[in-house]
Amino acid sequence: MERCIIASSSTINPLRFYRKSTSIPAFELPRFSFSRSLSANSQTPKYEICRTSTSAFSRRRGMSTKAVLSDQKQYFKVGAESTGSIPSDQLLDVIETAAKTGAQVIMDAVNKPRNITYKGLTDLVTDTDKMSEAAILDVVKKNFQDHLILGEEGGLIGNSSSDYLWCIDPLDGTTNFAHCYPSFAVSIGVLYKGKPAAAAVVEFVGGPKCWNTRTFTAAAGKGAFCNGEKIHASKTDKVERSLLVTGFGYEHDDPWATNMELFKEFTDVSRGVRRLGAAAVDMCHVALGIVEAYWEYRLKPWDMAAGVLIVEEAGGTVSCMDGGKFSVFDRSVLVSNGVIHSKLLESIGPATENLKSKGIDFSLWYKPENYHTEL
Repeated sequence: MERCIIASSSTINPLRFYRKSTSIPAFELPRFSFSRSLSANSQTPKYEICRTSTSAFSRRRGMSTKAVLSDQKQYFKVGAESTGSIPSDQLLDVIETAAKTGAQVIMDAVNKPRNITYKGLTDLVTDTDKMSEAAILDVVKKNFQDHLILGEEGGLIGNSSSDYLWCIDPLDGTTNFAHCYPSFAVSIGVLYKGKPAAAAVVEFVGGPKCWNTRTFTAAAGKGAFCNGEKIHASKTDKVERSLLVTGFGYEHDDPWATNMELFKEFTDVSRGVRRLGAAAVDMCHVALGIVEAYWEYRLKPWDMAAGVLIVEEAGGTVSCMDGGKFSVFDRSVLVSNGVIHSKLLESIGPATENLKSKGIDFSLWYKPENYHTEL
């Protein structure tokens, strides 16, 4: 049976996406009206989380069927066991169409003046963020009306009893976009019962006068791809031969200060630490094998849901920054090529434990209250 993905009923000038230096056939996209406002959910319930120490992981080495071998230690997989009742190729088709639809909105705006407003002193948002999210929502709702959606700009909407949760960042790296700095993306991850099942990230590369895109995709158990070509994390086994990436939030608090010290420490012992400013892009670069690791405190589900699956499906490893089991509702993430993961945790782990000893909250956040998970 031939599948039909609903994206539009009218057309706009197509955005070119590239595969192996040749263009993918253009797809038709709609002109959208964005007059309606999106509902927001500002209430974030508190949840308790139980962490397992690194030594406990070692004692359980022969017991878990969900663990993966990495640097002679085991870390739990983050991806879903399956995509549920929806075939993985169907889910991937819709998520990739949705991501490219949002990317078209951004490409149309990338060379135009920005209308910028602020969520905080330096945390900004543009009209393009909101328009991209609305365009993405249109695709998702037309194909999966009963799914739950968590968008960075629109908040929580949809059916809270659904097993599927779409985590949407319509423009990851908004500050870079506002400055025409080439490190931003559309990021969409779909959770099945709380675990990443499918992902798509459309990264903007190049810069003014030469903007282009590349598309990363992954589905649970199916591998990771860039422009349709399978990718794999690097095999570098020494920190001193690694290129690393991190990120910093807008609040200059204890986690920010701790990560600044980690930044300094790893700058001294590696080939360098970069700070690009778009979490989804950073994780895709780990999956692509051009950097060895990325870590950051206090990211949101829409920042991580796509990237962590793409890294894991590319052969990498994902954990919290204390080395514990990761979920997209956690407040820290460390992704790596897998080979150097434990070596990084020798510094990152104790630094994170020190923050916890100070009372810094690392419980789950932004988890929808009635959303069923198997975490």
